[in-house]
Amino acid sequence: QLQFVESGGGLVQPGGSLRLSCAASGFTLDGLGIGWFRQAPGKEHEGVSCITDSDGNTYYRDSVKGRFTISRDNAKNTVYLQMNSLKPEDTAVYYCAALVEMDTAHLCQYPPHYRQDQWGKGTLVTVSS
Repeated sequence: QLQFVESGGGLVQPGGSLRLSCAASGFTLDGLGIGWFRQAPGKEHEGVSCITDSDGNTYYRDSVKGRFTISRDNAKNTVYLQMNSLKPEDTAVYYCAALVEMDTAHLCQYPPHYRQDQWGKGTLVTVSS
């Protein structure tokens, strides 16, 4: 079965840090763009950060620039999202998704229109004091 397993979420105080992991199962990340997306309660999915494979280009939404860092380890078939200086507005369920590499930049800004079940389980990040 082809799937991503997201992990690393939790409850953290404002200003704290978390490292999310996205492990691919049943397929390789080679040649794929990978994106982290999030969905806050009552809101649509939004792109957080994405990374290509061939050249390692990274993309970030403006509100997380300078605070979040995306990376990938193809040998481990895993993508990471280091989140520092977390804010309450970062509270959401975080998901990862595979992207056609040439469309990574576009899909990072305009997330894929997946059904909810296609997004996987995600990992919940709650930033609160």
